[in-house]
Parts: sequence; structure tokens; C-alpha cells
Amino acid sequence: MDNQIQGPEEETAPPVPTNVVGLASVFTDPLWRIPVRLTPVEVDLLRTEPLRRLHFVAHGGASTLSTLQSYSRLEHTLGVLALVAHFRPDDELLRIAALVHDIGHLPLSHTFEGVAGLNHHTIGLQLLRTGPIRPVLQKHGIGTEAVVGALGGRLPTPLTGHSGLLSLDHLDSYVRSGRAAGRLDTDPAVLLSRLDIRDAAVSADPATAAGLVRLIDAEARLHTSWDNVGPVSVVRRLALRLLDDTAHDPTLDPARLARLTDPQLWSAFDACTATRAESAMIRYEPHRLRVTVGHTPADRTGWDFALRKIYTSAPLVDGQPIETAAPELAAELAALQSLPTEFHARWT
Repeated sequence: MDNQIQGPEEETAPPVPTNVVGLASVFTDPLWRIPVRLTPVEVDLLRTEPLRRLHFVAHGGASTLSTLQSYSRLEHTLGVLALVAHFRPDDELLRIAALVHDIGHLPLSHTFEGVAGLNHHTIGLQLLRTGPIRPVLQKHGIGTEAVVGALGGRLPTPLTGHSGLLSLDHLDSYVRSGRAAGRLDTDPAVLLSRLDIRDAAVSADPATAAGLVRLIDAEARLHTSWDNVGPVSVVRRLALRLLDDTAHDPTLDPARLARLTDPQLWSAFDACTATRAESAMIRYEPHRLRVTVGHTPADRTGWDFALRKIYTSAPLVDGQPIETAAPELAAELAALQSLPTEFHARWT
């Protein structure tokens, strides 16, 4: 017989509204201030390793070393979910796609894109079609290929949009980055009230579209700045060196590198004699790094670096192409293509 004295029922400490593991029935995004009532499949997905891992991957990539863009890829993911839940609350597939759209990202996000042929879109689709994501979808009667289609099949969706037009994914990126950089001049909740989805793209009135173009412009200039080019070029070099040093860790191949978190990546750099010194320099002495536009001169030391692309996705203006409705804004975006994309970096 159990002689233990039974006390009153234990009181459970409640989770906060921004809880990211599905303990609260409603998640409230702190940027957009959109309350999202999580569905059972969304809760289960948030508790899988691919989603949890995103909490330890910086959305801003290596520029987190030189700026205050320290928020995680999971924060961005939940922001995109909030936007989809706002505009398409009953679209189950689109909501799921929003949650899993970035699970393939490498450590430090876009920093290593292309290294050893790595591509976060390809990795994301592989993860979606295997465990532990696929069993969660099957448990809730959701077809994997249907989610793949919502991620960007033959028909565009508000999540990924048309090529060249502003999607909900990029909208969250621009606004979240603008907040981190102190250049957001409109309350995000107010901004949201002025937006609509037309033909699977974000549409705004002319004044709001102008504000969005300013954010897009600032983001492009961040990508071509010392703050991004310098750290990214160094960390890419370190990753290649790490992969080449098979004597240090013969098991570290590109596939395993792709699934590291940011802290695990820095630990790997610190443990490898070929990367340890420069890894410490970029973290603790980044001011010693010099970046100039163009290729390396013949008599200079250092290395070249090229940006893959400059993002200039445009919002619709009152449902019309920006080139037609606001040609002056279209000209501002077109001018961004003249920003430099080739650089030379060196340590001093």
C-alpha cells in the first residue's frame, strides 16, 4: 500500500507567448506581433531536430560577427509562419511549408552556400523526404510531395513568390534585418496592415512600397559592405581548409559540415590546427581585416571573394508591377545591380 501523503496538484509554470517549442497553444511573433494558434502538426514539427537546429544558426550568417544581426534562422522561420498565418490562416500546406522552408540551411546560413557544391534548397528537400520530418507529416496524414509543391512547385505561392517579386519569406528577412540595424521607420504591425497578397506576391500602396524599397536597398548595401564581405570571405576559407584537413578529422565531409550548428562549427575550427589561428582572428580581431573592391593586385597578399547575387525582389504597387506603377522605385532597385560583387580581402 502506498503510504505517501498526496499533496495538492503541482502547479505548472506557464510558457511565455514567444515559446518556440509548442508549449503554448498560441505563439506570438515579437516582430509582427501576430498571434499564431499552432496546429498539432506544427507543434510536432517544432520539436524535430531539423527545426530545433535552426535555433542555433544565425540568420545573418558570418555578418553576425560584425553587426547586431544575431537573431536565429528559427526566429525568421517563425516570422514567416506568422505572415502566412496572417494572410492564409487556413492553408495548412502553406503553413507547414513556411515552417520547413529553411531546414536545409548550412551553419551560418548563406555563408557556405556553394562550398563543395552544398545547396540549402537541395538539402532541405532531402530532409523533408526522410526522417524525422517525413514521419511527422505521415502521422498527420500530410503528403510530403504536397509540401514540396507548396515550397515552390510549378505554381508560385506567397511563400516563395514569382521570380523578381517580393515573397513573404523575403519580406520577413528585409523587415527583421531592418529592425536589427535600426533602420525600420514604421511599426511592423502598422506596415503589415498596409500590405496585401496579389498574384502570389506582396502588394503595397505607393508610400509603403517606397518604404519597402528602402529596406531592400539597405539590405543590398549590407551584403556588399565590409561587415558582410569580410567575415563571410574569411569563414568560407576556413571551411574549405577544414574540409581539406582530413588528417585532423577524416569523417568531416561536406554532408556532415552542412548539418553542424554555428557553435559546433566554431568548435571544429578551434580544434583544427589549420583553422584555429584565423578563426580566433575573425572573432576577436576583425578590425584587422581590410576589404577593397576588385581582384587582388599582383603584388598584394590576400584572397578574392565574389558575391553570388544581390537580392532585389520588388513588391507590387497596388497590385501592379513596380515598373508600371512606380517607375522611380523600379529605377532604385535596378541601380542596385551596379553595386560591386567582386572584392579582395587581406589581413593587416
